[in-house]
Amino acid sequence: MGIYEELQERGLIAQVTDEKEIRDLINGGGARFYIGFDPTADSLHVGHFMALCLMKRLQLAGNKPVVLIGGGTGYIGDPSGRTDMRSMMTPETIQHNCDCFKKQMERFIEFGEDKAIMVNNADWLLSLNYIDLLREVGAHFSVNNMLRAECYKQRMEKGLSFLEFNYMIMQAYDFWHLHENYGVNMQFGGDDQWSNMLAGTELIRRKSGDDCYAMTQTLLLNNEGKKMGKTAKGAVWLDPEKTSPYDFYQYWRNVDDADVMMCFRLLTFLSLDQIKEIGEWDDSRINEKKELLAHELTSLVHGREEADRAQETARGIFSGNLDTENMPEASLADSDFVEGRADIMQLLVAAGLAGTRSDARRLVQQGGVSVNDEKITDIRQSYTKEELSKGMVLKKGKKAFRRIVYN
Repeated sequence: MGIYEELQERGLIAQVTDEKEIRDLINGGGARFYIGFDPTADSLHVGHFMALCLMKRLQLAGNKPVVLIGGGTGYIGDPSGRTDMRSMMTPETIQHNCDCFKKQMERFIEFGEDKAIMVNNADWLLSLNYIDLLREVGAHFSVNNMLRAECYKQRMEKGLSFLEFNYMIMQAYDFWHLHENYGVNMQFGGDDQWSNMLAGTELIRRKSGDDCYAMTQTLLLNNEGKKMGKTAKGAVWLDPEKTSPYDFYQYWRNVDDADVMMCFRLLTFLSLDQIKEIGEWDDSRINEKKELLAHELTSLVHGREEADRAQETARGIFSGNLDTENMPEASLADSDFVEGRADIMQLLVAAGLAGTRSDARRLVQQGGVSVNDEKITDIRQSYTKEELSKGMVLKKGKKAFRRIVYN
């Protein structure tokens, strides 16, 4: 089985431009492909996870990845999947986010001579002359066709800014620039990028007359509002400082039963034979499946040692044997105290177990909060710095724990 057929069997391929040519190209290790990542935050999140795994699979099959960091397109913002305009970032923020992305990607992609490379479209987009762009690129785009694109249609009612309208042209120009300067012949992306990717292949074929291809993945995690990728308190990040390895493990440990095998196919590097065998396990082993899934994915992102620790902690919590040494920890700052005391609502917010004090209030009133195994029902319950300096175990519901301390 070639890598193309494996991607098909795993359910990773949604749309392709030229199936036979793409199959032959990537099965033969001849694809020099790119995937773009706009630096909208200082960490990658699980919405990027499937793209990183796809790049790794293709690299292992002999194809050459080009990681495109959108330091230039980040000035505009992709309207795909959005109901409003993205916040505009400063150049300093964009550069900081780009630097953070590269460090995290090195866990997945092997960079180096004749391996993967990373480029930043700020290097060519920010120096573009607007008139030249209009003449060299804009002449190849039909406004009528652009307005029919799904990424624009969903924004037309609320208002599509001219700034965002240019995003498709910028992405198409990226593909053409990478083709001309780096030999890139294929673009991969989420299924929501199809219109932008077709624009790129069309531009290259018109300007260069060369063959180029595009393939989209099934959207599991990429868009805001999808059933995976977000939690009640925000995105699930790949940066351990933003989402701890334990919380990352728990996220996958708690996926819906119906999604477990899909996640095995799309995201793990277990063989298809192994996945088939797991799929044949009796329904009574669903928790065993989830533990294996969570451990595999946490190992990919944070390493096996952290995955082992997260699993051990989760099992201890489930059995009632709390392992405070490896439990995720949250530290209180002086600003969390009022007249030397921090109330239970502030503890929940500081620990990331509630988004706001109003959320925390509801949790307490509903009886879902305990401290050191003592249920808290009074929202006025508070603690001193001295009490918290010894550390306390804060629990929300049955599965969410934090050791909370004041240093």
